[in-house]
Amino acid sequence: MLDTTAPPIVAHDPVDLAMRQVDIVIRERLSSRVALIDQISGYIVGAGGKRIRPRLVLLFSEALGFDGPERHELAAVVEFIHTATLLHDDVVDESALRRGRPTANAMFGNAASVLVGDFLYSRAFQMMVSVNCMRVLEVLADATNVIAEGEVLQLMNMHDPDLAVADYLRVIRFKTAKLFEASARLGAVLAGASADIEEACAGYGRALGTAFQIVDDLLDYEGDSKELGKNVGDDLREGKPTLPLLLAMERASPQERALMRRAIEQGEEQGLSDILAIVRRTGALEATRDAARLEAEQACAMLQTLPESRARRALLELSARAVHRSS
Repeated sequence: MLDTTAPPIVAHDPVDLAMRQVDIVIRERLSSRVALIDQISGYIVGAGGKRIRPRLVLLFSEALGFDGPERHELAAVVEFIHTATLLHDDVVDESALRRGRPTANAMFGNAASVLVGDFLYSRAFQMMVSVNCMRVLEVLADATNVIAEGEVLQLMNMHDPDLAVADYLRVIRFKTAKLFEASARLGAVLAGASADIEEACAGYGRALGTAFQIVDDLLDYEGDSKELGKNVGDDLREGKPTLPLLLAMERASPQERALMRRAIEQGEEQGLSDILAIVRRTGALEATRDAARLEAEQACAMLQTLPESRARRALLELSARAVHRSS
């Protein structure tokens, strides 16, 4: 079982030094002769973030004994792909705030944000080719395609109060977990690991990414806007039926269910405070956290195939922190 107490932040992360090298690669590869590209891409990457996906590349590389410079390049690649999806997501969702700052589309406009997102995707593919490994190209080409499918699936599910939990989870596996999965898999690919080990690494990433997104959706109803860096209740305003709302609807009274259905269908925020109260009262938040915990436990189970190391311990701690985080 996964330890349910939140572990302390690791004082000396085993990949701290490697992450600094990744940051150097990111700054170098962001360079463009077009000033607006430099400005926008620098703005969103400079906003920070948890850098979990590049960290997975580095941790699995270390856990499996690979320390070549290709790990820095591919860690930067997955961060570029992630950043591109953020740029496009914020345009689609008409978001105004991310990580406590105005979104790029709010600052520079939708057209510029979409086009710079395209630049980051194409730059990522240039960097992939430089590694000169067909398996790397296969993994990342597949991931970007699945992520795009996930974006479309989510768009199709908007304003649908009858969405099944299985369909909600399918979107998460495609849209969010796929890049976590690819990041973990890349570490195994670089290390020349066996197919079984590669699949175990990928399984860890997939489960961790699912847990991470479930908690993200939980925090939209439970969190604090200042801590989250975005507005609480944004998912409801956008008509997104996420797990806390789906579980609350299963447990609510018919009158409460009708209120939530209308809010999803219309993306209204007039009844937001009432809906937040229903979600909290029905125990949907605790049930959502439990769902994330189960995914994190699955992630930890996948690490049994890896030898004991500081990187493996860091991966176990990362799983626990994904469940207990508040931002």
